[in-house]
Amino acid sequence: MDYVQHIRSMVGKEKIIMVVAGAVVFDNDHRVLLQQRSDTLTWGIPGGFMELNENIQDTARREVHEETGLKMRKLELFGVYSGPEYDKTFPNGDQVSLVQFFFTCNDYEGNLLINNESISMEFFSLSELPSNLFSDHQMLFRDLLSNRGKPIIS
Repeated sequence: MDYVQHIRSMVGKEKIIMVVAGAVVFDNDHRVLLQQRSDTLTWGIPGGFMELNENIQDTARREVHEETGLKMRKLELFGVYSGPEYDKTFPNGDQVSLVQFFFTCNDYEGNLLINNESISMEFFSLSELPSNLFSDHQMLFRDLLSNRGKPIIS
């Protein structure tokens, strides 16, 4: 049984804290890699939930590799997002309070691969992002386009 299943076996659908990590991957033309998600058909940043015995950078590297096929090398902290505005209830009724860490990366290797979590993956100019962005990443896209100092703590 994995960690979340174990916790859920004790607390049911009650709210638990879950840690998320992802990476804003830039190509040589400073375009950002987005994945079109198979669950919502929206475009977002690759990432996912931390597992036991992982540090936050390893989580970002593992999740990006699983979802894109790319191996991240140097990561820089972009922002940390937490608080009640990031609470979520999943379609199955499970409640979570998210703590989200996003990194930037332009140092990677590998070829893009599509897995069952994605329909498509493309690099987009920050000035020409698709209109159907994943709602959970709106704050990230807003901050990517701003001139706020980094890292962002929200």
